[in-house]
Amino acid sequence: MLGLKLPTDPRWVNIVEKNLDEILTDHAYCEQKAATNSINLIIQYPDIPELVEAMLELAREELSHFQMVHEKIRERNLVLGRERRDDYVYELNQFIRKGHARNIVLCDRLLFSALVEARSCERFKLLSENINDPELREFYRELMISEANHYTMFIGLAKKYATDVDVDQRWKEFLEYEAQIIGKYGKKETIHG
Repeated sequence: MLGLKLPTDPRWVNIVEKNLDEILTDHAYCEQKAATNSINLIIQYPDIPELVEAMLELAREELSHFQMVHEKIRERNLVLGRERRDDYVYELNQFIRKGHARNIVLCDRLLFSALVEARSCERFKLLSENINDPELREFYRELMISEANHYTMFIGLAKKYATDVDVDQRWKEFLEYEAQIIGKYGKKETIHG
């Protein structure tokens, strides 16, 4: 369903399990950054009411996910660590076309967002199936479903509002680009790393 060209090595879960405080901190900040991305889309495209409404709802949901992850951190007597740079997201962001027509940039921003959600969904699926902690297994299963919904929402918005772009073709290009960069990742206890 997600169309990702290169799956994450399931052994990534073994890396995660060795340092749960790191993955939880990284995950919390991923949720915060997703909320920020939603707000930025509102700021840049306030004239598209359906997009504004969808991004408002998404920002609320992502912040609630941040809170849920933070609660997991606290339940484990850990503290939220400092924010880390997400090199995967940074590198993927480089594929967004800059200096083009507003509609083209909107398409790329939405597809970029869809791809981040798709990769997060894939990683959450791995965690829900392979992590030894039963509570975290269920937690990530629920979040996997949410991420899948976000992924499809972003694709749907791109198809609806990027009317002068071949969205399917551009999505294939995003998937190919992501396949080139993702091979460098999956070796750290971070959601995308």
